[in-house]
Amino acid sequence: MTPLMLDDVIRQIQELPSLPAVLLELLSSMEQSDIDIHRLAHKIELDQAMAAKTLRIANSSFYGMQSKVTSIAQAVSVLGFHSIRSVVTACALTGSFAPVPGFDFHAFWRHSLATAVVARLLAPHLHLNPETAFTAGLLHDLGTLVLATRFPDAHALARSYRQRHDCQMVEAEQAVLGIDHAQVGSALAAYWKFPAAIQQAVADQHHLARLDAIGLPLLVHVANAVACALDLAGREEALVPPLSPAWRALALTDTHWLALFGQAERTFDELSRILLA
Repeated sequence: MTPLMLDDVIRQIQELPSLPAVLLELLSSMEQSDIDIHRLAHKIELDQAMAAKTLRIANSSFYGMQSKVTSIAQAVSVLGFHSIRSVVTACALTGSFAPVPGFDFHAFWRHSLATAVVARLLAPHLHLNPETAFTAGLLHDLGTLVLATRFPDAHALARSYRQRHDCQMVEAEQAVLGIDHAQVGSALAAYWKFPAAIQQAVADQHHLARLDAIGLPLLVHVANAVACALDLAGREEALVPPLSPAWRALALTDTHWLALFGQAERTFDELSRILLA
């Protein structure tokens, strides 16, 4: 088949539904220090489904609050702006694409959420912001959704290629489409105005040669591999991707890794019941 051109994919990205207004406002106000939390809370409350999920996540063990959070205003006040942005992003993105035949949306979002959870747990070990790590992990495969929903026949060929050659999906996409989900996902993150650091993490996650420095791309790379190894998505055909040698910068002991695996599984189970029910 004729390879896809990134410009054509970007045109399809521009035809995607807009993100909820409250998330767009959160993204545009990231650099501001004078956020009106009452106004922000009111905007979240206007979306009843998002408000309900936000409260459930605020009261989950994910944040471990000492007392029950009973209102969105309280959630914004207690959790803080960065945490609320992570929660709203998760609520918004998991409902932003319509399913297409032949593509397992549930498994896709389970893996994305698992990667986000693992990234958040690993972030302190690389001195990175856990909420930024969570968002980057959630977004890391979003280009797959663009390819699967906007170019379904082409992406179906790439999935068939992956099965026949038992290779990583990024290799199959490059072989069949001439473009891969990391490139597309980074373009989508840019179009939706996610921070440059997240765009870069999505773009570089599979490029082993670019992962020799400690940073968000390496974190997403490792989190993706751990999520695959734990098989939290429940995909029989899932392959654990090769790891960059730079992963050793995490310097975790076997005991630390085992504890992190257990915490990731518990947190993932709880969040998936809220976000993916």
